Amino acid sequence: MTDQVIKIASDMTTAKSALTKIPDPCTIVIFGASGDLTQRKLMPALFSLACEGLLPEQFNIVGVARSDMNHEAFRDHIKKGVSAHSRLKPKGENWDNFAKRLFYVPLQYDEPAGYKNLSDFLNHIDQDVGGACNILFYLSTPPLLYPVIPQMLGQVGLLHEADGHWRRIIIEKPFGHDLASAIALNHTLHEVCQEEQIYRIDHYLGKETVQNMLVFRFANAIFEPLWNRNYIDHVQITVAETVTLGSRAGYYDTAGVLRDMFQNHIIQLMTLTAIEPPAELNATSLRDEKVKVLKAIRPIKPEEIKQQTLRAQYRTYRDEKGVAHRTRTATYAALKLYIDNWRWRKVPFYLRSGKALADKVSEISIQFRHVPHLMFPQVNGQLLPPNVLTLTIQPNEGMHLTFETKVPGAGMRTSSVDMAFRYERDFGKDTLPDAYERLLLDALQGDASLFTRSDEIELAWKVIDPILKGWDEPTAPSVHFYESGTWGPSSADAFIENDGRKWFQTHVME
Repeated sequence: MTDQVIKIASDMTTAKSALTKIPDPCTIVIFGASGDLTQRKLMPALFSLACEGLLPEQFNIVGVARSDMNHEAFRDHIKKGVSAHSRLKPKGENWDNFAKRLFYVPLQYDEPAGYKNLSDFLNHIDQDVGGACNILFYLSTPPLLYPVIPQMLGQVGLLHEADGHWRRIIIEKPFGHDLASAIALNHTLHEVCQEEQIYRIDHYLGKETVQNMLVFRFANAIFEPLWNRNYIDHVQITVAETVTLGSRAGYYDTAGVLRDMFQNHIIQLMTLTAIEPPAELNATSLRDEKVKVLKAIRPIKPEEIKQQTLRAQYRTYRDEKGVAHRTRTATYAALKLYIDNWRWRKVPFYLRSGKALADKVSEISIQFRHVPHLMFPQVNGQLLPPNVLTLTIQPNEGMHLTFETKVPGAGMRTSSVDMAFRYERDFGKDTLPDAYERLLLDALQGDASLFTRSDEIELAWKVIDPILKGWDEPTAPSVHFYESGTWGPSSADAFIENDGRKWFQTHVME
């Protein structure tokens, strides 16, 4: 690490401590505490926050699950996950101080007696340690429990706010299976708590590059004037995975790529790319602007399904254990959407995502229009390559801009070059926190800016629902197939090439 990077990292740590609001004394209750998400993401994130002094002096973490464990067994279980997955590793005093704040309560999720025991235990540790008057509940459980747990918590009064103390609840995706189920789940939650208490989490919004999009656009005078239909030809958003189903066949074969990726992650990335400048940087203003974008997305009509959507499966998908015979569930999809407002009218947004693809990468690429007048000679009358701005969300978070420059030597030959920024290279590897660190800290601070509001959820389903219904019709477009380790079916290339465009080669930044 260079001296410059070390100095930047040190300055950032000092600035973070000075600018970050330390949350109120609190207790974090994690349902599904014996599961994979808790082990790989939640506990490592909380441990890193504690090590950096970003949690209050008085905090407790209570794990809740069906598994039969005592406090010590739970601490040992969590230490294994923190050792394997945390940005900061457990050792000596830092782990001992964290471990003594970990507790475990076994319960059956649908039995009221268990929630009464949980309430009694929270009162007990509040008397001994302090902090349980403010409680953050985290539902790291299967989606079928999302309506059950809040109702049970409401019955024993654990979601009731009084005497200036707060109660908040984080819910993981998927939020509903379709529009009707999302509305029903919102209704169930609103019966036991206020919308302001609900934090619907999408970990993509916690990634630095996603947040940096706001700074990039609104803190630099040279970009925002170009961020519109006059200068931008189209936008591409790619979320590609190399993995297949693993152990998720039971969920995935009833969900598919549209529910798993598009309705939440990709639509959220699209709204943040397209929003108008918020009047203030707070949860209400930011989410209001996102809602305006969602309302402006042009619905895909039944007769447009074949032209504006494409679905596919990797060739061996139907051979996976747990997948239904002759299933038509899509593991790859490409969509073309339009936002009908002044800024984006007639600018297509091409969205694609799939499993078993050639690389794991998430990117937003903005292609600008071609220069209006060609001064420099090109072979066979070709156009100069357009400028492309790419924001890489994963891996190697950063961004790069391609532009034209003169090739040294005689004549006026041009060549495309990259101007690149990468977080790890410019700020140091250890300065890049996991997305869950940012989102958990925001929830503890009561900042819902990066969480999804109920109307956002329902509007996003209004975009996806007609496509799902169109795919179920007898006249639906056929399911294409692709080989694992490729970038999808050849028909996906034709999908965008029919508009005179092509998919960008993804950039895994070095």
